Amino acid sequence: MSKKYFEAMSALRPVILAGGSGTRLWPMSRKHYAKQYLTLNGKTTMLQATAERISALSSEAPFVICNEETRFLAAEQMRQISLDNARILLEPAGRNTAPAIALAALEALSNDEDPVLLVMPADHMISDPSAFNATVETALPLAQSNHLVTFGIIPTRPETGYGYIHAGAPLAGHDGFAVDTFVEKPDAATAEAYLASGAYYWNSGIFMFRASCYLAELETFRPDVMAACRAAFEGKQGDLHFLRFDEAAFLACPDVSIDYAVMEQTSHAVVVPIDAGWSDIGSWSALWDASDKNADGNCEIGDVLSLNGSGNYINAGSRLVAAVGLQDMIVVETKDVVFVAPKDRVDEIKELIKDMTAKDRPELNHHRVVYRPWGQYDSIDMGDRYQVKRITVKPGAKLSVQKHHHRAEHWIVVRGCAKVTRGEETILLSENQSTYIPLGEIHALENPGKIPLELIEVQSGSYLGEDDIVRLEDKYGRV
Repeated sequence: MSKKYFEAMSALRPVILAGGSGTRLWPMSRKHYAKQYLTLNGKTTMLQATAERISALSSEAPFVICNEETRFLAAEQMRQISLDNARILLEPAGRNTAPAIALAALEALSNDEDPVLLVMPADHMISDPSAFNATVETALPLAQSNHLVTFGIIPTRPETGYGYIHAGAPLAGHDGFAVDTFVEKPDAATAEAYLASGAYYWNSGIFMFRASCYLAELETFRPDVMAACRAAFEGKQGDLHFLRFDEAAFLACPDVSIDYAVMEQTSHAVVVPIDAGWSDIGSWSALWDASDKNADGNCEIGDVLSLNGSGNYINAGSRLVAAVGLQDMIVVETKDVVFVAPKDRVDEIKELIKDMTAKDRPELNHHRVVYRPWGQYDSIDMGDRYQVKRITVKPGAKLSVQKHHHRAEHWIVVRGCAKVTRGEETILLSENQSTYIPLGEIHALENPGKIPLELIEVQSGSYLGEDDIVRLEDKYGRV
């Protein structure tokens, strides 16, 4: 490719939308561990795959937009693929895509530049990155000339679960079309007609445009959204890798998507067709469809033994899953849940989630393994007045200086070295050594070594919830 092309691409600023807490892939996806943070291909998470795909297009560090609950998870996943310079923008609350993209555009413009933004959801799968990159290259001149580009997926079936884009007149000298209309999810007969016409594309939710062009159109069509975002941006504050915005101002912002706020209103919208093996992985059956399969049509992940079955998706997350004679089934095993459903009935998971929400089931929110900025913990066992955790602390990491009102803790080191502060005392513990933290004692735990610290924590007391933590000092800004 030409030098001019690479210079143009260097002005491309990736924006990755990593908010949301979808439950269509429950039990792997949870409220605080959504599908974009899952490893579905056995190699990288969906967020990491999105960032790596974009890194082939641009040397600019990506903006990752997520929420407070998942900020450290997003930062750690970026660190794992050597994107420590990723800028993580924190939404004070979910307000849909139009405000989120506005904050990214304002941040880009605050650096005295007007880059082209390539906006992508973090939870989409692209099986042909080369085709994706080539299409972005084709569409870049359109965005540079002040068009608002959306990428339309060439449909392969009469899908009723997606919105559509109706292409209008072809663009002279470009592989794209003016946008005629955006169409809501159709019924089966209408979807058949769309497929036969060849003029309709699935709405991918992927966009490209200059930051200034997007903000100008948002100002024109939704000045209320623009005003709230500008006020929130003016109150921004940096914290480690994170950028926070004024919460009160952002809470006043309407909840609206970029489609409704801008793309359906503007006269500058164009659609560029793309055929790159796209899927939004919106259900377990969609994941089976997009996954590699064996000769029997089974996708088997983890420790799986399957006999005389076909067309199944079986994911063993923590132990052996053995199956005999299953046909067209979904089986997902995690440390705390086993989910089983026929492939053609996975949409009924919505009713299951509704029932679990009414019963306040904790399995909707967290996995048994919970990730923290310093490492992770696994809740091994729990009973009346006790809880047992396996805690892993990254090298050089330190938990907050804290105390508990309702519980005492026993720590037993099983690997590595622990630096323990207990009141006025500081001690070093190595493997097979232990200590006791009395109720109400100010304490801290640190890993001074070069390997992960692993310990068993036994909590005992009248209340063992995670909100019984009084943080007095914290290197991660959580006080």
